[in-house]
Amino acid sequence: MQIKNGRVFLADGTFADTTIDIENGRVSALGAPGTDGTLDAQGGYVIPGLIDIHTHGAVGHDFSDGGVEDIQAMAQYLASQGITSFLGTTMSLGLEELCRVAASAAAYMKSPSPGTASLRGINMEGPFFSIAKKGAQSAEHILPPDHAFYRRIQDASGNAVRLADLAPELPGAMEFISQVSRECRVSIAHTEADYDTAVRAFEAGASHVTHLFNAMPPFTHRAPGVVGAAADHAQSVELISDGFHIHPSVVRSVFRLFGEDRVCLISDSMRACGMPDGTYTLGGQTVLVHRGKATLENGTLAGSTTNLMECLRRAVSFGVPLTAAVKAATMNPARAAGILDTVGTLEPGKQADLVILDSELRLRQVMIQGKTILQAE
Repeated sequence: MQIKNGRVFLADGTFADTTIDIENGRVSALGAPGTDGTLDAQGGYVIPGLIDIHTHGAVGHDFSDGGVEDIQAMAQYLASQGITSFLGTTMSLGLEELCRVAASAAAYMKSPSPGTASLRGINMEGPFFSIAKKGAQSAEHILPPDHAFYRRIQDASGNAVRLADLAPELPGAMEFISQVSRECRVSIAHTEADYDTAVRAFEAGASHVTHLFNAMPPFTHRAPGVVGAAADHAQSVELISDGFHIHPSVVRSVFRLFGEDRVCLISDSMRACGMPDGTYTLGGQTVLVHRGKATLENGTLAGSTTNLMECLRRAVSFGVPLTAAVKAATMNPARAAGILDTVGTLEPGKQADLVILDSELRLRQVMIQGKTILQAE
């Protein structure tokens, strides 16, 4: 099959008026001569399926609920929004509970639901955090970095943990980073670290930063903290562009400071994503959602109710160039999660997960492995 008459997002980060050929669920060629079986993109944007490397839940389900049915519900919803790959993201919970979540992820990945977003692994957010910067994480389960704890979860998941988060100022953190960074990405998160400590963490093997600015010291001119260290050393940083977590001016500034190749847009969505305002839970804590804003009862932000496609639209509405926003929601997170060889760009040999958007960035069509799973009327 060939997709024609579309503005195709290329691996160099630009759009081009070209065609895409798909065979056996993969991209087979770009710009090939016309074939029989064509799909007319009608001048729309043709971009890779979005990749959310930090999502806790949606439509009433949470990855940490630990059921295969919860993952399936998330995967179905995400696909319907143009998000075709994701990392299920945990919370600070007890070891046995996290092992159960990891085992369910392993089981689902062996037998995924067809036509849904692909679970590509786990983002282990917690429990190795600073109590003072716990945010919506439960203080009850927060611990210093513990390699044996991590190893149990990694083993239960079938080595599916792709991001392991921690506060680098904690005892044992540097040793943990040195060990764990050999097998998955290590991310700085929920931390009180100053600039020098964060730099040591990057030198030890950390490469990523979880939801930049949130749950970390502020970025100031004499104390640049984690943000300054990340600007100097990080391979990638996450940014929640839902309009609540980060001011639009700061969203624009991050793209200027880090460049469009290092920013990963994320949703940080929780179970209220795709649901009406009301009362929900996150990591065992009560979350109140009012006008789309999710907070704990004390007013602390508690994840997002916004999916990644809407975060992309909002980033563009904040003044981020469309090409930079698409890169930050596709190839950059794919690179950060170590899955760029499979998804994240529309190159020959890659899985044919793609989205067609109209000029207002509304979903027109979603394809997974070359098969249409959603088409707007």
